[in-house]
This record gives sequence, C-alpha cells and structure tokens, in this order.
Amino acid sequence: MRTAASKVGALADVVREVRAARASGRTVALANGCFDVLHAGHVRYLQGARAEADVLVVGVNGDASVRRLKGEGRPVMPEGDRATLVAALRAVDHVVVFAADDVSELILALRPDVHCKGTDYTAETVPEREVVRSYGGRVAIVGDGKDHDTRKLLEKLRR
Repeated sequence: MRTAASKVGALADVVREVRAARASGRTVALANGCFDVLHAGHVRYLQGARAEADVLVVGVNGDASVRRLKGEGRPVMPEGDRATLVAALRAVDHVVVFAADDVSELILALRPDVHCKGTDYTAETVPEREVVRSYGGRVAIVGDGKDHDTRKLLEKLRR
C-alpha cells in the first residue's frame, strides 16, 4: 500500500501518472476542494468520486487560494498537511496542490474522464462544467447531502 506522502505530487508528476493510468485502460476522476478541516462530508464526497472512475485525483487548494475563497483566519492547516490528510484516505490515488481559485487549469492539464463536485452543486451549476465538456468529459455530483460545513464546525470549536 502506498504511503500518503507518496500520493502527493507536483502537477507534472500527477499528469504522468494519469497518462499511465489511461494507457492501461483505466478511467480518471478529479475532485477538488480546500479540505481545511477534514470531516465525514469530505470523506463521503471523495468515496463518491472514487466510485465514478478507476483512479481518483484530488486537487487541494493552496493556502493563498483558501484565504481568498474562505476569508481571514483560513486555512486552519497549511496546504501540505491538508494534502497529506486527503492522501491518507484509501479512496484517493493522487493529490496535487493547486494555486488558482478555480480548478479549470487543473482540469485542462489532467483532462479527467469525470469531474466530481459535491451535492451543494447541480450538474448545471458546476463552475467548470463547460471546461469539462470542451474535451468530452462529464460532470458528476457525488457524496451525501451538505450536512457538514467547515465554517460551522470552526464556529462551534471557537465557542
């Protein structure tokens, strides 16, 4: 079994792994997020994403991106720690940290067969849906209902 550290790689390395997977006939899914405080909702999202393909790549937003998207005081954990925690999950094959606020560049680099988003989206509200469709990929909504929220969890911990 691979270690969590061995699953985290630079984009060029993950692109090579994805190409090798495709060459052997396997399909690839991409999921992404901040994963600032890993919780059950994240695990279910990633398990759902893995069910969509043979190989699951997870894009983890870099620290500066999380600050821009989530506000002051975030992220709680640095990107390296967040990537390692995500990589430790059995469902995850590869993790790459990306700097952009939007996952479109990562999608174009990896060209996953399926781009997975959580249940807080619909197939028509996924911001990157046209990027995915541009090369013939598909979008899948996966995971359980949005009953877990990192912001609410952090508020509860602060009280």
